[in-house]
Amino acid sequence: MSDPQWAAFVGLTGLVLTAFLVLAWLSARTVRDPPTVDWRFTPVGVDPGVGSRPSARTRIVHPQVTELSTASLLANVAATQGLFAAVVVGAAVAFSIPPEAFGLGVEAITVRAVLWGLALGVGLWVANETSARVLDVAGLEYDERLRSTLAPDSPGGWLVLLALVLPTVAVVEELLFRAAAIGVVAVGFDISPWPLVVGSSIAFGLGHGAQGRVGIAVTGVLGLVLASAFVLSGSLLVVVVAHYVVNALELVVHEGLS
Repeated sequence: MSDPQWAAFVGLTGLVLTAFLVLAWLSARTVRDPPTVDWRFTPVGVDPGVGSRPSARTRIVHPQVTELSTASLLANVAATQGLFAAVVVGAAVAFSIPPEAFGLGVEAITVRAVLWGLALGVGLWVANETSARVLDVAGLEYDERLRSTLAPDSPGGWLVLLALVLPTVAVVEELLFRAAAIGVVAVGFDISPWPLVVGSSIAFGLGHGAQGRVGIAVTGVLGLVLASAFVLSGSLLVVVVAHYVVNALELVVHEGLS
């Protein structure tokens, strides 16, 4: 086995993170931007464009984006995230990056790691619900349109969401923002992981712009906790499970049970 090519992998990780953030920004515009409204004067009883003196106004809506069905959105999320994962994993193999740098050593993949992940995920969800209520009282609200759009309207859709899409999201985002951006960089260049924790958490928050400014801030704090848990546990499995639990509870409680 050849020596790890740390710099090459980190450079590629930077490109993948940039692509992730750009796509996230475009997705945020798709979810959040309302249609533009153009008030044009048109004659009463006459089709727009037919010449005459204007005497009334017609409301013409110009959609800025094309609305996606829930199924299309879920398929898009799974495919895009899967592509990111394939690039990162392929690069790890090509550049001989050891699994331990990703938090995937034998000692990091245990039943205890799963249990810690479950406990952390439930705790983070409770904290998230509490903060949402506090912010709501303060007049600051999350943008919940993305969550509503992701919620299926059939049992089969929920099965796909909970068994395929959300696990994919948890694995890919933790692999990218925690394992690659923190673990590999810290091990490969023998530096403290804590400055990387801060930087990756800011990027993680910015990658969730569809949730609005409040959502970006809250998600950034969530990323900070997950990144800290990754460094302290040395296990990617812990944070993947926690990430999945937070997302699953958020959707099931607010959309599935409502």
